[in-house]
Amino acid sequence: MDSKPKGLSVFRNTKIAFFHLGSGMADVLTTGVWNRIMISDLGISATPVSLLVSLRYFLAPLGIWAGRMSDQHRILGFRRLAWIWFGRFLMVLSTFGLGFGTVQLLQHLDRHLWTDWLIIISSLIAFSIGNALSGSTFLALVYDRATEEQRGRAVGIVWTFLLLGFTVGGIVFSLLLPDNSEAAIASANGLSFTGADLWRLFVIAGSMFATFWFFSLLGEERRDNTPTDFVQEDNPPSLREDLKLVWENGAMRFFMFYLTLSMFFAFSQDPILEPFAGDVFNMEASLTNRFAAYWGSTSILTSLISLWLLRKVDGWNHTRLSQVGVVILIITFGLLTLSSFAQIEAIIMPGLLVLGIGLGFWNIGTLGLMMDMSPLGRAGTFLGFWSMLVTLSRGGGITSGGIGRDVGLWTSGDFGMAYALVFGVATAGLVVAYYCLMHIHVDEYKAEQAIEPDLSTMLATATD
Repeated sequence: MDSKPKGLSVFRNTKIAFFHLGSGMADVLTTGVWNRIMISDLGISATPVSLLVSLRYFLAPLGIWAGRMSDQHRILGFRRLAWIWFGRFLMVLSTFGLGFGTVQLLQHLDRHLWTDWLIIISSLIAFSIGNALSGSTFLALVYDRATEEQRGRAVGIVWTFLLLGFTVGGIVFSLLLPDNSEAAIASANGLSFTGADLWRLFVIAGSMFATFWFFSLLGEERRDNTPTDFVQEDNPPSLREDLKLVWENGAMRFFMFYLTLSMFFAFSQDPILEPFAGDVFNMEASLTNRFAAYWGSTSILTSLISLWLLRKVDGWNHTRLSQVGVVILIITFGLLTLSSFAQIEAIIMPGLLVLGIGLGFWNIGTLGLMMDMSPLGRAGTFLGFWSMLVTLSRGGGITSGGIGRDVGLWTSGDFGMAYALVFGVATAGLVVAYYCLMHIHVDEYKAEQAIEPDLSTMLATATD
């Protein structure tokens, strides 16, 4: 029996893509809603919060292990699905646990019981492990389900639904945790929401994730107990050999620097963007929860425009898209620096829209460059290496954002100066990344390596 239905229709492709609608919403809940509540509303230091939020990026090697295990072995007759179900089950349970622990912390805000923190930390560790185990195996399932001709369309729809999840999550969670003036007046700590409001948010969110993930995967892999067709490579190149090739080739060396710097500094805003609006301008959580919807909407639109430009307009390639995206991000972070330093609230909303535009161009361009800069015959190895670099850089950037905010607040005693420090450093870092990007000449590199890019494979390794 075949382990999967043949081919992937647009309808089935859209059904599977609902998986990443839930993934995007889960990302918003942790990095957009929970961190804002912890830092701005409960007054917790940004450093431990950002470290906990970025755990899933540092646990990315588990995803490589799970993907390889799913290649070699089946569990109860399933190659991919068992790993995905287990990972997402952990994420749903941990969402409920995170909500319970945060509510307990809210109720014990005056004494911070260690048991509350144990629940929160355990929940985020489980969330991170579940994300790592199920993310790469889901992409492998999409790869298995689609024919070679369908894979480009398949990963494109999945990627769009991931961005859509950011937008939908921002809107839905802002409605689930609205302003509650009566609660603020009655509350001893002046919060505009109660523990019951917070618990309802996490219960509904976790239930929505479970529904999307179950619906998207139902019937997408058939049970098959025949031996796998995995072939072990006799003498695979070592990581040291791969790194040596990256370092010795000038174009690849500059690309490594560009990828690391751009990912690190672009995502340094992730844990502090919503707290920034709350701390500096006293914006309510119901408003800051919509930030992901604002930048996510323009990011989706710009991503679609980028793909159209690549196909229809001469002169537009991955390098040019990346250049435009990084320049827009530099302008955006400069505006956020000015907004924080001079406390100009009117800059925030336009800045969010411009942020989405920059991310759209930058994402599509950089994902394409990852494929362009993978040597012939070793594309799989290098796409894994670039993807690992992306994941670790993003996690490091998120952590640095929280630490930078705390250091700035400790040295200056002023919220505006603290956030301006983070945004300002990110602006300078992106300028250096742009400098590295200008030294990457893909056409010359391809001529040397005789590379024939496969965009669908690249997207499959980089999504999620």
